[in-house]
Amino acid sequence: MADSPRFITPQGFARLRAEYDELFGVERPKIVEIVSWAASLGDRSENADYLYGKKRLREIDRRLAHLARVMKAAKVVDPSSQSATGEVRFGATVELADADDQRRILTIVGDDEADASEGRIGWSAPLARALVGARVGDERMVRLPNGEKSYEVLSIDYPGG
Repeated sequence: MADSPRFITPQGFARLRAEYDELFGVERPKIVEIVSWAASLGDRSENADYLYGKKRLREIDRRLAHLARVMKAAKVVDPSSQSATGEVRFGATVELADADDQRRILTIVGDDEADASEGRIGWSAPLARALVGARVGDERMVRLPNGEKSYEVLSIDYPGG
């Protein structure tokens, strides 16, 4: 994955930046203050505030390092500037129907901003890869862990489109 670009939408990048800023500017200083206070009390071996604070500080620092790596490698792609709006591409919101006419709406986004519960799937997910290049009316077969499933593309939409 190191050589493949890490595409992300402007909204996804803004969410990562907001999380980074919150952790670095608000939560980390608060925890540092608690750890400093707890350390000043003396014996640290049984000081829950100190032990928990140090643990939380390590978690925050790991997350900050991860977010920094992701943001550095990110290639922001604005889906509203997509020229081939008749085809499914990065940033497209697609309405699908399966063989049982179960409908679902998905938006193809960067892997770092994917959230299936909100209908955002990463562009390297099997379903997204199967849909790329599809047009309205096309049927695509997707190989899933529980077998193959067929989807028909009902509509394609891009932000601002």
